[in-house]
Amino acid sequence: MRKLAFILVYAVICIAIHAQQTPAKNLFEFDNNSSPRWSSFENITAEKGKAAMENNGAKGHPSNGLNAGETKVLLNTTGPGIINRMWFTINDRSPEMLRSLKLEIFWDGSRSPAVAVPFGDFFGMGLGKTASFHNVFFANPEGRSFQCVIQMPFKKGVRIQLTNESKKRLSHVFFDIDFEKITAWKNSYLYFHSYWNRDTATALGKDFELLPKINGKGRFLGVHIGINSNPVYKHYWWGEGEVKMFLDGDTKFPTLAGTGSEDYIGTGWGQDLFFNDYAGCLLANKDEAGWAFYRYHVPDPIYFKTDCRVTLQQMGSNSKEKVIELQKSGAPMIPVAIDDQVSITPLYKKDTIAQLDAQGLPGGFANFYRSDDVSSTAYFYLNKPGAVLPSLQPIPIRIAKLKK
Repeated sequence: MRKLAFILVYAVICIAIHAQQTPAKNLFEFDNNSSPRWSSFENITAEKGKAAMENNGAKGHPSNGLNAGETKVLLNTTGPGIINRMWFTINDRSPEMLRSLKLEIFWDGSRSPAVAVPFGDFFGMGLGKTASFHNVFFANPEGRSFQCVIQMPFKKGVRIQLTNESKKRLSHVFFDIDFEKITAWKNSYLYFHSYWNRDTATALGKDFELLPKINGKGRFLGVHIGINSNPVYKHYWWGEGEVKMFLDGDTKFPTLAGTGSEDYIGTGWGQDLFFNDYAGCLLANKDEAGWAFYRYHVPDPIYFKTDCRVTLQQMGSNSKEKVIELQKSGAPMIPVAIDDQVSITPLYKKDTIAQLDAQGLPGGFANFYRSDDVSSTAYFYLNKPGAVLPSLQPIPIRIAKLKK
C-alpha cells in the first residue's frame, strides 16, 4: 500500500509539472486566432509574403553589420501579438562586446523601454562569458548562439532594437524573432520587463538590489546573478547572503527569505557547475573568483498585487580563526554571527562592530558582511508597458574589470 501511495503521489506531481511546462495550446489543435510571423534581415518588416526577396530568393540578406554607435530596429510591428522565441548569433562574442551591445524592447508605443539590458546578460551570459547550456527559458547549444523562449505579449505593438555601444564594428549579426499576430487580447496578459544592475563594490551591510521596488501588479519571473569575488577575501566563501523578496507593502522585513546564495539555486554547501530547467550555475571559476548562476520561479510562482522588491545580502564565511585574520588585516568586513554547530551566536549591531577575537565567543564558522562586484539581470511581468526602473548603466560600469 505504501508503494502504491508513493506511485500515486509521484504521478500527481509529474502531471502538475507537465501541466506547467505544456504550452497553453494543444499541438494538434488549430488556432484561428494566430498568424505566425518571423522578423529577420530576410524580412525585416515581418510582413506576409515578403520574406527572402533579395537575390531572387537565394539567401540574399541573412545577416547585417552593426557599426560602432549604430542602432538597428529588428522588429517594429503593430497590433496585438505574442513573441514566442528570439534567436541570435554574432561573430564577436567577447565579454566587451556582449556587455556593450544594448538590447531594448518597447511595448505599445511607449517612449521608454521595458527591456534595456546588455545583450549577453539578457541571454544568460553572466560576466560576459559564453557557456553551452539550455533551460526552460534560454539556450546556447554550443556556446555560439543566444536563444530566448519567454513569451512576451503586446497589445498595440512592439519595437525591438539593438545598439552597438562599443568602439568597434560588429560585422555579422544574424537573428530571427518569432511571434504570432493574434486577434484577441486578454486583460490578464502582462508585459515582459527586464532590468540589469551592477555594483563593482557593494556597501558593507547593504543588500544588493536584484530588483529595485516596482509598483503595479505582476510576477517576478527570475534572475541571473554574476559575482566577481573581491580578492581581499582570498578564496573564502562569498555565498552566505540570503535572497529576500519584499511584496505588497513589505517595508523593513520581507515576506520571503532564503537561506543562502547557493541554496537559492537549489544546491548546497558551496557551488559548482550545473544547469537544469529552473536553476543552475554556468560559471564557477574559482581561480579567477567568478560565478554566474540563475533561478526561475516557474514551479513556485511569485505574484505581487501592488509592489515588489528583491535583494541579495552580501555575506561570506569561513572558520572563525581565518576570519579573525581578515579582520586584523583591515579587510572591509562586519562580523554577523558565529555558527558553532550547536547554535548561532548573533553579533551584528548597526552601531558597533564586533571583534571576533573577544573573549567568551564560541569557535566555529563566522559569517560576515563583505564587499564584492555583483551584477544581475532580473526578469518580471508587469501590468504596465513602459519603463519603471532606472536607465541602463553606462558602458564604463558595464565593462569595468571584465576578464577575457
